[in-house]
Amino acid sequence: MENVKFLLICAAIALGLALLARLTEHFLPEKRKVTPARRVCIVGICAALATVLHILDFPLPFLAPEFYKLDFSELPVLLCGFYLGPSATVACEGVKIILKLLLKGTTTAFVGDLANFVVGCSFVLPATFLYHAHKSKHSAILGLILGTAVMTVFGSAFNAVYLLPKFAQLYGLPLDTIIAMGTAIWGGVRNVSTFVLLCVAPLNLVKGTLVSILTMLLYKRVARPLFGIHA
Repeated sequence: MENVKFLLICAAIALGLALLARLTEHFLPEKRKVTPARRVCIVGICAALATVLHILDFPLPFLAPEFYKLDFSELPVLLCGFYLGPSATVACEGVKIILKLLLKGTTTAFVGDLANFVVGCSFVLPATFLYHAHKSKHSAILGLILGTAVMTVFGSAFNAVYLLPKFAQLYGLPLDTIIAMGTAIWGGVRNVSTFVLLCVAPLNLVKGTLVSILTMLLYKRVARPLFGIHA
């Protein structure tokens, strides 16, 4: 029953983020005109690429416990969002998680999957919103910086307040054991607050920075073959 309740909460959060993304688009200039069929195809392609990158995640044991893993799945999501807008990023993130669960299942009682979806959205939504508000290289850079900052702060707070306690409850791993894993890496980890400050926040900061750099390097190069953009 606890897992069922958690999945219902996940569904509610996903719906809320989708509505938020749709709402933000009303404050943006006119979007690029794309047919519904083409929009679905682009979201599907980017979600498939994101799924592959998500499955190829890897830990950074010198930075955080091994159940925290780094992946570059937000890269195709950002490419999709820069082309189609904020609501497409939420759809792409959602499809990515569904495909990953179908192919690989979950090893974290769905907590890690929710974390990847919500924290990923906290990164890509601010970035794509700010980019589409002005559509320039400068706004893209500012958007990626903002998205990285939001993901780092929100991801840490979300872990401390909800994800870590829920993971300990559903996975059957005492919270003190999780904190001890952080202490083994960083001697300053003493409680949940210091755990997220020293382990979670740096990991999100590293991920946001690397994905942002790759996005700026690749978007113009892949937009034409991937989305059919012509000069």
